[in-house]
Amino acid sequence: MLRHPAYAGVYVYGRSRTDPRRRVAGRPFTGRVRRPPEDWLVYLPDVLPAYISAERHERNLARIEANRARSQSMGALRDGPALLVGLVFCGRCDTRMVVHYQRGQGGKLWPKYECSRAKADYGGELCQQLSGICVDRYVTGLLLAAMAPAALEVSLQAAEQAQQRRKEVDRIWQQRLERADYAADRARRQYQLAEPENRLVVRELEKEWEHALAERRRLGEEYDRFIAARPRILTVAERDQIRALAGDLPAVWQAPTTTDADRKQLTRHLIERVTVTVVGDSERVTVQVTWAGGHRTAGELVRPVARLDQLSYFPRLAARARELAEAGHSAPAIAKILNSEGFRPPKRREHFGTQGVRTLLQELGCVSRQEQALRRGAAPLGRHEWWLTDLARELGMPRVTLFGWIKRDWVTAHQLTDQRRSWTIHADPAEVERLRQLHQQSRSHRPRQAWLDHQQATIIRIEEGNHGDDVEPHV
Repeated sequence: MLRHPAYAGVYVYGRSRTDPRRRVAGRPFTGRVRRPPEDWLVYLPDVLPAYISAERHERNLARIEANRARSQSMGALRDGPALLVGLVFCGRCDTRMVVHYQRGQGGKLWPKYECSRAKADYGGELCQQLSGICVDRYVTGLLLAAMAPAALEVSLQAAEQAQQRRKEVDRIWQQRLERADYAADRARRQYQLAEPENRLVVRELEKEWEHALAERRRLGEEYDRFIAARPRILTVAERDQIRALAGDLPAVWQAPTTTDADRKQLTRHLIERVTVTVVGDSERVTVQVTWAGGHRTAGELVRPVARLDQLSYFPRLAARARELAEAGHSAPAIAKILNSEGFRPPKRREHFGTQGVRTLLQELGCVSRQEQALRRGAAPLGRHEWWLTDLARELGMPRVTLFGWIKRDWVTAHQLTDQRRSWTIHADPAEVERLRQLHQQSRSHRPRQAWLDHQQATIIRIEEGNHGDDVEPHV
């Protein structure tokens, strides 16, 4: 019913053909393939009785094709919070990016744009990915800035439309009152023309007249109450409210009554394409917005990244943090200095905190004064023993990740009896290389289960490879 041209009054023949390669034995109606309209054998418009026009039929087909969830089309509007679904393209391979949602605390959905065409088709790696919040916020700012000059015109049009709707409602009320007046006058004339001798007829006509008068009085009272609650013309306060709403577009955009589908619909009317390119593996992202009509706006935004070394200014950040640590500044003081100088942490935070600075110093190998005093007072480490911070720096991994491995018994560790309950890890060169390989595998896009299977297989191979006559097997 939606696709056949017969409902638009068009007689066609040859819309499909039979492909012998797709036929299934025993099923004679299989193997049919649809042909494009230019390959149809017969096309006769205005022959059959039409339910809709041919132009409406073409618009319906175009709408159906645009709503298909394919990489060639934007797809239908859905209820997700991602603003640029169907509009984001990868700046590296020029393919349409898809959106994935991650559920955070409180059930909130966090969108993420991914270019996964190569991974889905050929089993490769993700071309690029970035958080959807930063892109949506950047494009929203451009949208509101583009609509700001038209705020006054929008307010005037809104006021005029409201005035026209009120006039239309008042005209409907006037028609209802006119019909009630005519019914009452007609009942009066019927009563006056009746003969007095026909008592039953006169009595019935009198009742109808009284009912018509009561209905007219009821409508008049309802109309008076309607006018009192909503006058025919807009008041000064209502006009000021409309101007304020049109002038404060961010408030209208963020209003609870504005749904995600409304925002997406408005975005698709104004924007044709958004091309994003992540600069290397850093936090910098170049954005090019193509507006309806062909005008383009280029800019750059900052996305959240997972690691400190992904930051484009990490060498300057590391040098500055090392300099401040060597000068004897504490972690809170270093955090204030870094924030005042414009440095930002990698994840969704605007400022460095004390714990973030401590993590940065640990990854840089800048041992705190407390830990230096602890090491001076502790017994010397044995052969192939490491401090937790030193081994994490050797492996190039976060200290908290290595501590998690200790809690899972993935490494051989021992906790001291000092005040801070520090940890030492036993790892010979072979063990250090194994841990380094596991860390590299955990940072890839392989599933965690495959990573654990590989780890168990590695442990079994080490255990089997060390059996001997006088050597105890070890892991």
